[in-house]
Amino acid sequence: MVNKKNILLYPVSLIYGLITGVRNFLFNTGILHSEEFQIPVICVGNITVGGTGKTPHTEYIAGLLRENFKVATLSRGYKRKTRDFRIATLASRVSDIGDEPMQILRKFHDVLVTVDRDRVNGVKRILEEKPETEVIILDDGFQHRRITPGLSILLSDFERLIVRDHMMPYGNLREGKSNMRRADIILITKSPEDISPIQRRLIVKEVNKSPYQNLYFTSVKYEAPVQVFENKEQTLQLSEIQQTHDCGIVLITGIANHKPLFDYLQKKFTEVIHLPFSDHYNFKENDLQTISSAYNDLKSPVKYLITTEKDAVRLREFTNIEEPIKSALFYIPIGIYFLNDDKNEFDNMIVNYVRKNKRNNRVSEGQRN
Repeated sequence: MVNKKNILLYPVSLIYGLITGVRNFLFNTGILHSEEFQIPVICVGNITVGGTGKTPHTEYIAGLLRENFKVATLSRGYKRKTRDFRIATLASRVSDIGDEPMQILRKFHDVLVTVDRDRVNGVKRILEEKPETEVIILDDGFQHRRITPGLSILLSDFERLIVRDHMMPYGNLREGKSNMRRADIILITKSPEDISPIQRRLIVKEVNKSPYQNLYFTSVKYEAPVQVFENKEQTLQLSEIQQTHDCGIVLITGIANHKPLFDYLQKKFTEVIHLPFSDHYNFKENDLQTISSAYNDLKSPVKYLITTEKDAVRLREFTNIEEPIKSALFYIPIGIYFLNDDKNEFDNMIVNYVRKNKRNNRVSEGQRN
């Protein structure tokens, strides 16, 4: 999601920036209270409208920690129809907890997945109901100043660097660039795999991080397609066909930025029909007919439907999807990997923080003060 800059919106963005600046000033000076908890809390978030990869990075950290710690995730549960605190179960519906929490739950059954619009109340409920929890990951919590996280990770899209952007509605920033200083770790996400050392150095210089901050580059890895309705034999079949360039696909997306996935699949398949929907789109019955029509319009002799992992959790709730659509429907999982062999350093930083911090204290508070 990238705004086309209209100079008439610039005065409005100045007003918006003033409002968010005053709010952050009140939190920074202690006039508005921010609560700390006696447990490691890791915040993963951004200050940019549109997808920067928060959920895949949250999943990466949860997957890293779950082998040695009892992990909980807490998010708002965007676009769910409920408002209260919820612990997700496999019996939950997307309308109860949101699509991204459902995605995390289906991937990690041993991670406690929770949602609450009130993040402070959410943490308190986790500690009350699941006191064995050893670390809480706040998904999209950077702007929720009522909680002071122990470790704060800020994401910035490589193609839409925060330092090059402007405040809404003229640009895509939800608060001023100077608030990057609140982060302990800055991740430049969706970076090209072949980024040169010179490009890296130029971006590091442009970001102008503080001495207490660590900066890493991550890239997206599209993994082998998985059938939405889980047929392992069919998954293998598509994986093999995908390499031969001899089939067509319908791509179904309800995400903020579909271009990287669309470009990736265009290189893999000879025929691609794209059905784009809005971010977190709530699919309806008539959309199934649109999807079926697009599938029938494919001219390739072998054809499939491919969607994102987030869209798959919503499409999976339809019980009336008929053949051949049901068997032909796959999603592509997204993996995160670090460039320049930074994975071990990042992993050790996360694990060591959780291991050493038995209370939620600011890792970089001394340097920041």
